[in-house]
This record gives sequence, C-alpha cells and structure tokens, in this order.
Amino acid sequence: MPDTGYPGTGYLIAVVAVAAAITVALRAAPFAMTATLRSSAPVADLGRHLPAGIMIILVVHLLGDVPLGSALVGLREIVPVVVTVAVHLRRRHALLSMATGTAVYAVALALVPI
Repeated sequence: MPDTGYPGTGYLIAVVAVAAAITVALRAAPFAMTATLRSSAPVADLGRHLPAGIMIILVVHLLGDVPLGSALVGLREIVPVVVTVAVHLRRRHALLSMATGTAVYAVALALVPI
C-alpha cells in the first residue's frame, strides 16, 4: 500500500485520548485543590477585597468616557452609579446592587440619546 503521508488510525486515537486526558485533568484540578485553597489566607483576602475592586474598575470604565460638554449625557452615566451606591448602602447586597445599577443604566441608554 502506498504511503499517503497521513498518520494511521491508532496514532489519531492516541492523540485524541491524550488531548481528552489533559482536558479532564485541567478541568478537575481546581476542584481537587478546593480544600487547600479555601483555608489559605490569600484566597480569603481575595474573597474579601475582589468584589469592591471589580466595582471600582467598572465605575472607572463607565465614567472614563463621560463627555463633560453635555449635562444630560453625563447624567445618563452618573445616575446609575448613584442608584447602585444607594441600593448597596440600603440593602448591603452586592448582586442586587449590580443588577439594579445595570438595569437603570440600560433604561438610561434606551431613553437618553447620545
């Protein structure tokens, strides 16, 4: 039989098996290390500080492009931030605060033209 330059079926099965094993191992690794990670101090610090850091990054990203020439357009971005802060100070629930702020921002985008 002439050589076509393509690997045999056994070689292809081995490649797929190795790729599948690596994929399963990479997906299982975080679950295998869960107990170790939960008791570590850096992960506890991340859990305490990461939500506030993410919110700060989102606010800076949102307000970074606010045009200062038109008050109405600036309000479109500032009102959702104020609503988010107010809801969070009132309820102390991060998910509720983010969902409310996102909803108010979506409504503001729909109602206030650029």
